[in-house]
Amino acid sequence: MSHEPELTDDWEYTLQVPSDPMAPCIARRTLRTIFEEHGFLELADTAELLTSELVTNAYRYSDGPASVRVKREGNRVRVAVWDTNPRLPALDRVTLPDAEAEAAEQGRGLGLVQWCADSWGGFALRDQPQGLVGKLIWFELGAGTG
Repeated sequence: MSHEPELTDDWEYTLQVPSDPMAPCIARRTLRTIFEEHGFLELADTAELLTSELVTNAYRYSDGPASVRVKREGNRVRVAVWDTNPRLPALDRVTLPDAEAEAAEQGRGLGLVQWCADSWGGFALRDQPQGLVGKLIWFELGAGTG
């Protein structure tokens, strides 16, 4: 059952995922449900793809759990993926693979995020008061809609 979104209603969901090969699939399906139920169906495919890429990276390059936070603020939706690996990729050197490497299974995730998201970024978490360490990579969709 779908609901028409109220423009003033902001919302937030957090999904905790273990270090498990099924985590990207679970995250994709959860994001799809959130976007459909809140009336952002036009953004669901992109959100699914980008979230899957970030959760896959969290699984591949981190040895602990991850979390996915989805937050609506006005006409924008921000998705942030946290994992336990504090090593931040070189965000300023992210590119899409060239035509020869297009079929590659690895190395395209952050390039897709850069290409498809309205905005994106990331930062390392060290020495946080709660003891949280790792990194957070985020993207926003919908900044130009509404």
